[in-house]
Amino acid sequence: MKAYVFPGQGAQFVGMGKNLYDTNEEIRDMFEKANEILGFRITDLMFEGTEEDLRQTKVTQPAIFLHSVALAKSLGDDFKPDMVAGHSLGEFSALVAAGALSFEEGLKLVSKRAHAMQKACEKQPSTMAAVLALTDQQVEEICAGIDEVVAPANYNCPGQVVISGSMEGIEKACEQMLAAGAKRALKLKVGGAFHSPLMQPAQEELTEAIEAAVFETPRCPIYQNVDGKPHTDPEEIKANLIKQLTRAVRWTQSAEAMIADGADEFVELGPGSVLQGLIKKINRTVTVSGLQ
Repeated sequence: MKAYVFPGQGAQFVGMGKNLYDTNEEIRDMFEKANEILGFRITDLMFEGTEEDLRQTKVTQPAIFLHSVALAKSLGDDFKPDMVAGHSLGEFSALVAAGALSFEEGLKLVSKRAHAMQKACEKQPSTMAAVLALTDQQVEEICAGIDEVVAPANYNCPGQVVISGSMEGIEKACEQMLAAGAKRALKLKVGGAFHSPLMQPAQEELTEAIEAAVFETPRCPIYQNVDGKPHTDPEEIKANLIKQLTRAVRWTQSAEAMIADGADEFVELGPGSVLQGLIKKINRTVTVSGLQ
């Protein structure tokens, strides 16, 4: 069975999507519609901007979403997923590709999410760190014992968990993770504590928009970040999307559940190849490939 997976923030690169824009009229129209909806020419920043331009959350998130959805569209009738999943922002790309959400609604939600997250980041200085070579349980226990906001944010693969929280919380957690035997506890160059309780203001802002959006039953199950389980009910999908901003991305659990349910081929649609690498670390027996 074939699973399509969609990357999140951090995979962007200058020139992303340009080949699709130049060679596919339908996708060119879609990109131009995105420029209209967003109120600025995101295509200029994607194709010819600087890395700094692309690092702004309000640009990064719609850019990656656009690129991923365009790749799914470019496959035409060959896009026949048995299941889909997306890492963080990628969940929105997966929902649009699987027909649960229209492209226009998906883009508006992604843009709103990006602005809301940016605002939440500015409200309180916060950050994230990657912890290598500890078990999930060790990471959870250390975070729980710190008297600051700090929590697991991404369960990426066995032995790789990203934590998220206040500057002080991350500082203390990194020291304790290293003392507990972590190979590395490395602060990431991100603007804030994504997927932690510090994203509460962004969640409140996004809730109304998600509640108002029209969701349909997707053409195949989507394995959602908050619980790593398959969902097809539009109301459940909405509720999980709302929770997603303040809860951890359970990528390891999602991939394991997809494999247990029969997935033996994973195709990553979007910039970079991060998810292919993670899936290989989760299970070496499956086939992985990507389009970007």
